[in-house]
Amino acid sequence: MVDRDNIDRKLAAARTRLILDHPFLGALVLRLPMFEAEKSWCPTTATDARSFYFNPDYIDALDISQVQFVLAHEALHCALSHFARRSHRMKARWDLACDFAINPILLVEGLKPPPGMMLLPQYDGMTAEEIYPMIDENTQDETIDRHLYDDLDERTDSGSSGGSPNQSRNDTNQKPEKGEHGESSPSPSSKERPQQQSPKNTPQPTEDGQRKEPDADSPNEAQQETPQPSQEQDANKQPPPLNEVEKEQLAMQWRQRLASAEQQARQAGKMSKALARLVAAEVVPKLPWRALLARYMVAIGRDDYNYSRPSRREGSAIFPSLRSGQVEVLVVIDTSGSISGHEMQQFLSEVNSIKAQVRARILLQACDDLLAEDGPWIFEAWDEIRLPKTISGGRGTSFEPIFEWVKTKGKAPDLLVYFTDAKGKFPRQEPPYPVIWLVKGNGAIPFGQRIQLN
Repeated sequence: MVDRDNIDRKLAAARTRLILDHPFLGALVLRLPMFEAEKSWCPTTATDARSFYFNPDYIDALDISQVQFVLAHEALHCALSHFARRSHRMKARWDLACDFAINPILLVEGLKPPPGMMLLPQYDGMTAEEIYPMIDENTQDETIDRHLYDDLDERTDSGSSGGSPNQSRNDTNQKPEKGEHGESSPSPSSKERPQQQSPKNTPQPTEDGQRKEPDADSPNEAQQETPQPSQEQDANKQPPPLNEVEKEQLAMQWRQRLASAEQQARQAGKMSKALARLVAAEVVPKLPWRALLARYMVAIGRDDYNYSRPSRREGSAIFPSLRSGQVEVLVVIDTSGSISGHEMQQFLSEVNSIKAQVRARILLQACDDLLAEDGPWIFEAWDEIRLPKTISGGRGTSFEPIFEWVKTKGKAPDLLVYFTDAKGKFPRQEPPYPVIWLVKGNGAIPFGQRIQLN
């Protein structure tokens, strides 16, 4: 028989440790109210982007360090808006990709994973969108947690809701009464104790651990945001999936919470570089990499107006005339093994479609820690860019050889475009010509313009 008081204490202790040791993750975890769930639909833990659900037997089998991991794991699913990013992708593969993207981050933060957690080192530093194509369509692997924010008909277990999906949605989406359910509910709820809220006249803990006196005139935060499941929620009922409006609203809310959690962690002096990069990638508005690459390549076109004095035989008036020149673009592919052949072909196809617009002459080079022996391959503006049949590579990564090679040429390109994971040795000095890095993963660059490949 599971001691539910002990489960509550373990969850509270794990959350407190996260707040003290990992304030960024702790602030996110505080945004997820906790609910006990039946094993029939929640054998371990789960989230619907609104709450954290747990099976008491599973939590009882974990130590506090492992409970910290599963709490932070579900919170990051929400903070990274995995519930709103799946698009057309298959749910099973997408769920795996999201777990593969999150778990290495938590390992770097020093958290202890529970048994069976999905971990593969080759996915370290990659986003779920980058990982998804690498997962076999027929994979039988499954995540150990449940992602409940997707359509019911795509779930392997519809749960024992005891009613139709529509009825469940209507029951769940009703707004809770004031004071019944706040986002930072300090203690988990259970089947025997469905009303685990603190009295209204009791000071409530805030995310930074300070005590806050309740304001009778201010509306409950849960009433201002997307409706949360009721505190009276039956543990036998699986929560309904999110509709499109809820996904959009929650994605906006979690983006704000992500930025707020970063600020709290920085004030505490405990914001790691890995998490800082993660936040920067999420809160900065994204444009498709193809549009960004086209923007920068078109910007270097030499279309301009010429006002030189005409010959006397043409008259004395000076009229502007449009002059165009050929642009030389150096395109470099990282062949250290982190970029697949299919990704290389996609990248070159995009360059191929853009170069005609800017009348670009392409010099194609390949490099890992050394330049490819057969390069460069030259393509005029009217030529189709094709990958060589064989390209040497697979060693380590250094970006120095290509910049040294440009120096030996004696003429700088109008633009250098480097397709890479940005994990290697960079030159010490920035070159005197523009550089665009099309980056797969979360690697940082010391100079030039970075475009994220998603």
